Amino acid sequence: MSLSDTVLSIVRQTRNMTLPHYGLAAVEYKKTDGAHDVVTKVDKDVELFLAERLKAMDPSIAFKGEEFGGNGDASRFWLCDPIDGTAHFVRGMPFCTTMLALIEDGIVTFAVIYDFVNDIMYHAERGKGAFRDGAPIRVSERPMQDAYLSVETHAEREANTHRYVALHERAGLIHIIGCGWEFAMVASGKFEGRISFDSYASDWDYAPGSLLVSEAGGIVANLGKATYDYRNLAFIASNKFVFEALTEGKDAIFPI
Repeated sequence: MSLSDTVLSIVRQTRNMTLPHYGLAAVEYKKTDGAHDVVTKVDKDVELFLAERLKAMDPSIAFKGEEFGGNGDASRFWLCDPIDGTAHFVRGMPFCTTMLALIEDGIVTFAVIYDFVNDIMYHAERGKGAFRDGAPIRVSERPMQDAYLSVETHAEREANTHRYVALHERAGLIHIIGCGWEFAMVASGKFEGRISFDSYASDWDYAPGSLLVSEAGGIVANLGKATYDYRNLAFIASNKFVFEALTEGKDAIFPI
C-alpha cells in the first residue's frame, strides 16, 4: 500500500469523529476575541487520532498540530490542522476541512485537504499532481478581470488598505474564513487565487493548500519573491494569468 493510500485512509477515518458533531459541537474555549477563533473537543480528538495513527505507520516522522504542538524542527514531520474552520463546523456550515501536510527538509511534499462534510478528498504529492477523489484537478485559465480571489489580511490596518482596495478594484474578492476549502476551490478552478498578507493564520493553515494549488498547475510564491517557503505566511497562490497580473508591469500590486 502506497503512502498516499495509507494516509488518505487514515484521514478519511476522522469523518466518523467529526460528522456526528457537525453543527452540534460545543465550543470548549476561544483562542481570541474573534468569533472565528474557537476550539472544540472534536478538534483535539481528531489531532490526537491522526498523531497516533501516523506514528504507528512510520515512527520516524515527527508530528506538529494546531492544538497540541509538536516537533516542527524535525527534518520530516506531519503538520496538521484537525478542523480548519471550526467556527463553521459548530454552526453547521460546509466550509470546514481536515488538513495535513508532510514537510521534508523545509519543503511540503505531500498534502491532504479533506472536505469531511461532503466526503471529498483532495490530495497532492510533489511531482505527481493534485487530485479530487483520485481524479486530477487543474487551476482555471480565467484572467484577472474575471477572477474570484480569496484575500486574507487585516484590511482595517492602514498599511494594508491600499492593497486591499486595489485588489477589490480588479477582481471579485471572497473570504470564507476557511483556508482549506478556499485552497481546494483554487486548485479545482472555481476560484482563481488566494492571497495572504498580514494574515490571521499559521503554517498549518497554508502548507497543505500551497502544494495542492502548485500541483494543480498554479503558481505559489511568497510576496516579492518567485519562490515559496511555507513558513512565510505572505503569498500568492493562483493561476498563471492572475499571478502575472499581480506581479508584473506598472500596475503590479505585489511586484517581484
